[in-house]
Amino acid sequence: PNGIRIWQPSLNAGTHHTDRYANTELTVRRGQAFTITLYFNRPQQAGESLAFVTEIGPAPSESHRTKAVFPLSQRGPSGWSAVQGPSESGYTNFTISSPANAVIGRYNLILQVTSGNKIFSRFLGQFVLLFNPWCPGDDVYMANENERQEYVLNENGIIFVGNAKYIEARGWYYGQFQDHILNICLTMLDLSLYYRQDPAIDVSRRGDPKYVAICTLSNIIRKWQGSFNSHENPSRWDGSMVILQKWRQDNYKPVQYGQCWVFAGVMCTVLRCLGIPTRLVSNFNSAHDVDRNLSIDKYYDSSGKSLNIGKDSTWDYHVWNESWFVRPDLGTSYNGWQVLDATPQEQSRGLFQCGPASVIAIKEGDVDLDYDTLFVYTEVNADCNRWIVYKDGSKKRVYCDTEIIGRFISTKAVDSNSRVDITYNYKYPEGSSEERRVYRKALTKIFGSNITEGHTESPAERSSETIRNPGISGKLKLAEPPVFGKDINLILILNNLSFDHKTVKVDVSASTILYTRRTVTEILKATTSVDLGSKQGKHIRLKIPYSYYGKYLTTDKRIQVTALCGVMNMHGPKLLVEKTITLEDTNIIIKIPRRVVVNKAVTLEISYANPLPEPVNRCVMLVTLMNQQVKIHLAQLAPRERSKIYFEFTPRRTGPLQLQVDFSCDKFSHVKGFVTIAVAPA
Repeated sequence: PNGIRIWQPSLNAGTHHTDRYANTELTVRRGQAFTITLYFNRPQQAGESLAFVTEIGPAPSESHRTKAVFPLSQRGPSGWSAVQGPSESGYTNFTISSPANAVIGRYNLILQVTSGNKIFSRFLGQFVLLFNPWCPGDDVYMANENERQEYVLNENGIIFVGNAKYIEARGWYYGQFQDHILNICLTMLDLSLYYRQDPAIDVSRRGDPKYVAICTLSNIIRKWQGSFNSHENPSRWDGSMVILQKWRQDNYKPVQYGQCWVFAGVMCTVLRCLGIPTRLVSNFNSAHDVDRNLSIDKYYDSSGKSLNIGKDSTWDYHVWNESWFVRPDLGTSYNGWQVLDATPQEQSRGLFQCGPASVIAIKEGDVDLDYDTLFVYTEVNADCNRWIVYKDGSKKRVYCDTEIIGRFISTKAVDSNSRVDITYNYKYPEGSSEERRVYRKALTKIFGSNITEGHTESPAERSSETIRNPGISGKLKLAEPPVFGKDINLILILNNLSFDHKTVKVDVSASTILYTRRTVTEILKATTSVDLGSKQGKHIRLKIPYSYYGKYLTTDKRIQVTALCGVMNMHGPKLLVEKTITLEDTNIIIKIPRRVVVNKAVTLEISYANPLPEPVNRCVMLVTLMNQQVKIHLAQLAPRERSKIYFEFTPRRTGPLQLQVDFSCDKFSHVKGFVTIAVAPA
């Protein structure tokens, strides 16, 4: 027989939810039937029987489940089957079904004709098989259709950044269905260390979403700290597509420089593309506990300046992924959302990767479970210790109100751009009896059952008991919202907690910092003394002029202020008060018409501003729509001037469309705005 294949991509794509992939080859999901049509130049003869063969990987074998031979109308041990449908003038339909746990990736399909003791094989072509969240038998099955639309099919995302007091939304374009992305994702699996070690075994394990997620965690973006002069500043990125396509063009050499939200955005694109439901999660006040002792140690000099020593740190925010799949390795109670952290922080199993860690295991303090549950538990639960390092090298712990680690854990809502707080998924309410129970359980699993009594309280209680109160309390407050380009006005509120008169020496230090709270440059140092009468409170005003900080800010636009307060003539502990300030950018305002219709030109008004008390030059605006970017050179702006441009484009498809704007000049860069436009049918 002369088997001329006719795939039916459009017919299959609709039912398999693969109609948006840009690639033209047949792309289907596992555990669900698909149809092909074959043309035979003669009728089937008596004694002839047909079978199909599927093969995947470099060494297909039935024992590894990377090869299946299945005769018509028989479901063999492989779980693959084929049924012959109606024929018409030589054209015959066949319906092929794959098992719900089949290996994912690119398959060869072969037709086998047996006549007596002769077997003829005919290569029919290739197809791609993906995970199937619509199939109840699949490990990634998700019951809710709205959630499947969001976590598998939505190409537009929101990343929450900023700090716990000032959460900002930033647009991100995943683009998992666009040109070359599916091929890049499949290539990525073949570039993993596991594939290089044993290709046949590696491919045979790709039916397991947990394994595919671990392989994907292999870094594609290598460097993520340091100066960005010779490479891409990560603040420039607005989506995953450009990064993945650059990676492909550079022959899969790591793209230099990403930061946590970039890693997470790319990871989300890859996993959604392969069919694993995935979302981005932001954790505010995120702990990075290198020595795994559930406490973060931070160091300051005797004037209150933050020192970059010690490996522990607390980041203003950290972004990771959650993917949805079952955990047969842990037990059904740990099914559901699994944390995957693609930012290369700590080595796990010899590689820079973290996860998958079950969110339920994190909430229940099961820190001994695979993979890296302790690391993620600490990111949301660690305690904070502050130390003063004196000139002779000695260290002394200072009294400090413990900041709550792991706050406002956030993700994008299903069907909208609003923020959903999912902190309760990760931990019980602070101070509740459940929280104390889980904390004790976690400590026992880390340190064994002989932990000291002081270790058994919850973080907030522990830190306040272990070091004596210095008799004063303090707080730094902003007098008004801090705006980039304006002076920052702060108030240090000091209260005398006792009836004794006190004189308090206050050392103030302010430094520009990164979002990981790593100090960049000290910009202010001042000392003053304050008299506090019995039970008296006083307000001390502090000002950080723009002229002090303007030149030293990074694109993170962050300043950390510390006030080290010591009671004179008293050798007791000092009080450390600190505040991280994120300067607010002057908004980019995007105005869109009431109704936007597909294939009709639309004009937007985009307004932008110079918030500084000095003129700015070399103004450039990048406008990004899906994967297309337009660079617009703009005139210089006078001090505090706002200007606007009109931007025309024609949307080519209906549904939500994310437009991103990025404004830079010689004095600052990457001020961002975005809008999601609902494109209506004509």
